[in-house]
Amino acid sequence: MKNLIARDISWLSFNARVLQEANDPTVPLRERIRFLGIHSNNLDEFFRVRVATLKRMIELGGKKGNMHLEKNPQAILDQIQTIVLQQQNEFNRIWQGILEELRNEQIFLVDEKQLNKEQKIFVKKHFDEEVRSNIIPLLIETLPQLPYLRDKSIYLGVVMRKKKSAYDQKYALIEVPSRALGRFVQLPSKEGEHNIILLEDIIRFNLPYIFSYFGYDHFDAHIFKVTKDAEIDIDNDVTTSFVQKLESGVKNRRKGKPVRFIYDKEMDAGLLEYLIKRLNLARKGNIIPGGRIHNFRHFMDFPDVFKNKSTRRQAFTHPDLRNALRVTDIIAEKDVMLHFPYHSFDSVIDLLREAAMDPLVTSIKITAYRLASNSKIINALINAVRNGKEVVVMLELRARFDEEANLEWKELLEEEGVKVLIGVDNLKVHAKLCVIKKRVNKSIVQYGFVSTGNLNEKTAKVYADHCLLTSNRNVMADINRIFRYIESPKTGAIHLNACKTLMICPGGMRKQLIKFINLEIKNAKAGKEAYMVIKINSLSDTQLIFKLYEAAAAGVDIKLIVRGIFCAVPQQKKFKGHMHAVSIVDEYLEHARVLIFCNGGNEKMYISSADWMVRNLDHRIEAAVPLTDSAIMKEIKEIIGIQLADNVKARILEKELSNNYVTSTGKKKIRSQVETYNYLHHKMTTITNEAGSN
Repeated sequence: MKNLIARDISWLSFNARVLQEANDPTVPLRERIRFLGIHSNNLDEFFRVRVATLKRMIELGGKKGNMHLEKNPQAILDQIQTIVLQQQNEFNRIWQGILEELRNEQIFLVDEKQLNKEQKIFVKKHFDEEVRSNIIPLLIETLPQLPYLRDKSIYLGVVMRKKKSAYDQKYALIEVPSRALGRFVQLPSKEGEHNIILLEDIIRFNLPYIFSYFGYDHFDAHIFKVTKDAEIDIDNDVTTSFVQKLESGVKNRRKGKPVRFIYDKEMDAGLLEYLIKRLNLARKGNIIPGGRIHNFRHFMDFPDVFKNKSTRRQAFTHPDLRNALRVTDIIAEKDVMLHFPYHSFDSVIDLLREAAMDPLVTSIKITAYRLASNSKIINALINAVRNGKEVVVMLELRARFDEEANLEWKELLEEEGVKVLIGVDNLKVHAKLCVIKKRVNKSIVQYGFVSTGNLNEKTAKVYADHCLLTSNRNVMADINRIFRYIESPKTGAIHLNACKTLMICPGGMRKQLIKFINLEIKNAKAGKEAYMVIKINSLSDTQLIFKLYEAAAAGVDIKLIVRGIFCAVPQQKKFKGHMHAVSIVDEYLEHARVLIFCNGGNEKMYISSADWMVRNLDHRIEAAVPLTDSAIMKEIKEIIGIQLADNVKARILEKELSNNYVTSTGKKKIRSQVETYNYLHHKMTTITNEAGSN
């Protein structure tokens, strides 16, 4: 479609921005390695989901099924192949530069051929004690079927030969047990040096011992990996429950079709042909030659052997809560806006712990999408049940790649007496909501929160999100209406439609957004002030994109901060410079959604869980909460202002997808995440000092 960028091509441009961070010499070396890991992990998920979806579109041949069809999926796949290969070359170039910098710091990534005598003894001993029991070598030529290959694993393809006969050779397969053992092993090293070997190289070194009883004396072993279609097919069997269908779908995911095959380009040609044939891979498919190392996602956990330790700033307690005996008491008096990861997530956990112990609290209702592996949120909720509270958890089982973990959470919560809701047919529950009820004398008091991010204390340290703690009656009333809908979706749509304060998906939010934009258009045409600032993760909804185009053409000043997918083309002649878009990629993942509308001078401001995508607006339950506290509105606007002024980590979003950095000649360098921390920390110290002097 004219004046639109294909969603998947735009996403690849975002991942190129991640790669830029790995290439930035001002970023600490350990963080640059981490960005390579993030880029690799992102790309794996992209192939598992988006490339797999495009392949399904081709198979459907124009029949819609349950998906939003691209007009020419094959053309997009061809473009993806070209871009991915270009990025792979850039990835390899950056990695070679990083290896040189590691050597300069006396950090050496050594392989099985570079070991000294002491290290060889260590590697043999480590293999015998730790590795041998975790591997199962398979002679694949003797097997009628190629064994099941795990989607996230890496494999050594081994060619065994006898020096006396070039014809006597065998193929074998070894799964590298990185899940059980980790990927990195530190070797005995000289003073001031750090020698690190990868787990697969420990296996390579020990191949003669592994296969000693076959009489082979020459071994070649190269890494490869397979990425599979990760879509879960839910069957329509009415005799099975949704949970059973999901469990079956998760198991069947393991049998997904391969959508990408990556291999060491030095791999034996005969073995490569054999694997391609046995995996039924099409030559036109994504068969990608690479270097010696794959699954770079493990490099997010590269050993911390660096001279310069992390300078990551420590989260601090929100100043309003800093000296409070109870979070609950503060929220009863005023709204509090938490900004993660600058503010500590502990305040949210404290709120739930207080509710669990408060004898006046009668119930807690909360939504959960992605939880931490050792969730303190869940612990607080279980304690609440044990203390006699009614606890209702809307647990979205279909959170992609967290399905198995969420099924386990469901079982645990139900065993403890928690009422677990598992969602609505054809709608994921993505809203981040909590309502707590307590009986004070003869009245019911309600409080809770609306957040842009998941209730996950681990990701709250690296995801930049906003969370409004509030006892606003209108907000709580709407949260209750959403829970009533989720509890009885067949008869409860009236509850969603009755929401008066929150903007709700599906349905209501899209209509309200269009209404806000139309008002800006009307005011611009009348010569009045008209503007909007939209900060979201992704923008791909065609209807809203063209509505933004209409607004920009009418003279509305539009500023967009979009981290990831961006399908709009903001630089068009008819806009006359009224539409500007940037993406900020830095140490933290920008995850918050903020909407600001001029609204004829009576500014409207929301934080939201929803991106501007069809899936969010039409196929998920989402919530955006209006901000009414003037101090919070001022704070949000100033933070957004800092981000719009970023000239260090902000990239210009435009049709060419060149990812050029924003530059401001002669102006002070503004790195928004650092400046946001400084801004919030300064407010905290100022309020603390004022309190101390009173």
